Amino acid sequence: MARDVQNERPANSFRLTKVGVRGVAKPVQVRRPARTVTLPTMFDVFVDVPASQRGSHLSRHLEVIGEIVDDSVRRPVPSLEDLCHTIATALLDRHEYASTSEVWARADYFLERTSPWGRRSLEPYRLVAKATAKRGRPVTMHKAIGVEVVGMTACPCAMETIRSELEQRSPDIRKLPKDFPIITHNQRNRTTLMLDEPQGFDLEADDLVEIVEDSLSSPTYELLKRPEEARLVEAAHRKPRFVEDVVREVLARILKRYAKLPDSVIVSVKSESEESIHKHNAFAERTTTLGELRA
Repeated sequence: MARDVQNERPANSFRLTKVGVRGVAKPVQVRRPARTVTLPTMFDVFVDVPASQRGSHLSRHLEVIGEIVDDSVRRPVPSLEDLCHTIATALLDRHEYASTSEVWARADYFLERTSPWGRRSLEPYRLVAKATAKRGRPVTMHKAIGVEVVGMTACPCAMETIRSELEQRSPDIRKLPKDFPIITHNQRNRTTLMLDEPQGFDLEADDLVEIVEDSLSSPTYELLKRPEEARLVEAAHRKPRFVEDVVREVLARILKRYAKLPDSVIVSVKSESEESIHKHNAFAERTTTLGELRA
């Protein structure tokens, strides 16, 4: 019989906090109140490994994913974060030496959107779900749901610099309303919002998408005719935003939308703007609790 090398004592006895597999692709069926969707999903799953054990049994990770996720194709799950929760619990059952588990799921997601000009289209987004479990009596669980949204920002700094220069050349420019859009450079913005889902609350990813899109200078659309392109650019220039503005606006909208969520809920917002006049990107982030924001 072959040696069980995973269970041997390692030469360097240090505990490892995350050992597992990444990039496991599976289809997931999710049933929401309004519809059932099939999500192409990538899973990352981990457990901790104690100092006394050389390796993790990685095949057990794949067994758990296969058994639970494949069953979701026959019996749809209520949400992606609930599925992560189930996997995280099963990992602790399967890895008796582990004290913690962590599961991430990232899925392509499409929503039907109607542009301000009445054109309907299916627009792509990304769902992000996370669950952790800690062994105890009972097991301590934590789960979160999030979205990644691509949109557009228009730079306020360049806009005001150009406005000032135009006013010096043509004083009549000062007669224009202060919110009159002036040319500036644009960025493609990618913002990720993650929000804890406490027990007893059910959060909708569609609402999170809406919060992020409303925080940008403008959403973007796959199909735009020339008049629509002009209107979208004008709308974005009427709402110029720094990447810092986007993060703060998302946080403010979260507080307003989820006033009943407890103070302990963790919210994380990351926003990155791909600069059009620089070779670098602009980035802003805040991870905090709702209680800290309310204070």
